[in-house]
Amino acid sequence: MKDVLLSIPADALAGVKIPRQNLDAELKKHLALQLYRSGLVSGAAASRVAGVGKAEFQFLLGEAGICQQYDLEDYHEDLEHLRAWEADESSSAIHRP
Repeated sequence: MKDVLLSIPADALAGVKIPRQNLDAELKKHLALQLYRSGLVSGAAASRVAGVGKAEFQFLLGEAGICQQYDLEDYHEDLEHLRAWEADESSSAIHRP
């Protein structure tokens, strides 16, 4: 998939209180947080927009006071992963000397 380029007039950012060297990264983070808060993108997609890993994006959500969207489908998926992990751990313990 191709990247989407966003053009922002320079004069619109004239008074922004972000150091020039951090501007691109910070704007991506702010955009990602707002897209996620609005429910327009998933957490995984938002972390890609922000250019950070999922764990760091979760940290950013906490800093911004944004609750993570977690529904019943997410719960069942996590439960499935947990059961698979537990089964893997059980079989590994059997084979240990």
